[in-house]
Amino acid sequence: MGKNRKDGKLVIEKEPLHAIMPFIFDKRTESEVYIKEVLDITELKRWVDKHNKKLDYKMTYFHALTAVFAKTVYNRPLLNRFIQGHRIYDRNVVSFSFVAKNKMVDDAKDMMVIINVKEDENALDLSKRMAVDIFKTKKESSNDLNSFINKLLKLPTCILKCVARIFKWLDYHGWLPESYTKTDSNYATVLLSNLGSIKCESCYHHLNNYGTNSIVITIGIIKEENGRDVVDISATLDERIAGGFYFAKSIKLAQHIINNPKLLEENLGSEVLFEE
Repeated sequence: MGKNRKDGKLVIEKEPLHAIMPFIFDKRTESEVYIKEVLDITELKRWVDKHNKKLDYKMTYFHALTAVFAKTVYNRPLLNRFIQGHRIYDRNVVSFSFVAKNKMVDDAKDMMVIINVKEDENALDLSKRMAVDIFKTKKESSNDLNSFINKLLKLPTCILKCVARIFKWLDYHGWLPESYTKTDSNYATVLLSNLGSIKCESCYHHLNNYGTNSIVITIGIIKEENGRDVVDISATLDERIAGGFYFAKSIKLAQHIINNPKLLEENLGSEVLFEE
């Protein structure tokens, strides 16, 4: 039998079909489902613009959408599950990871920002933390994970391959130290890619077999259609954590929150009463 990990609680799945899936489909990359959706963010944009008139920093639409997804995850807890070691786990925290570049040039370093979303904070609290973390990250030339990887890359190829196998084995059992996993985007609830910031449409992004990340979302360009502000998003999910109906209803909940942005002024962990 499996047991709890330091990053998740073991799920004793009562539905036989769900319980057997991690053994039939043992790789995350062969369990992907892909969803593309257009979200109407007109009300969310107005809400952000209104608050920016009073804030001492700039809240971005990306901050607001991150808060929307966080509130959705808190209300749809199966989205915060992951599969590792052929077992299903409920993640201990709700976390988001994304890339911050200090310059928009080809050779600029990609610096990962990973933020744990607190249940008792609202979107304004989260936005301010994101702004501070992104600013700090852009000022840094490296982080602990990059420094560690650079040291590994100095090893001979044969030794490096052995180290990689050991890491995968530790990952399988949940034995990698938290000091490492907390800086690795592969261990976040959702990996976000704000492609709109580089004037690109959303696109499919694969999952990884390594780590515990079960959801990747790419966000495209905000544009106007029929007098409304819309943005396209693409989501790749591990179908072993929940069913297609659950995913579809989660997107509808996200749109409901976007249409009613006052909900973001409540704690992100608070329940949203929503009926289709």
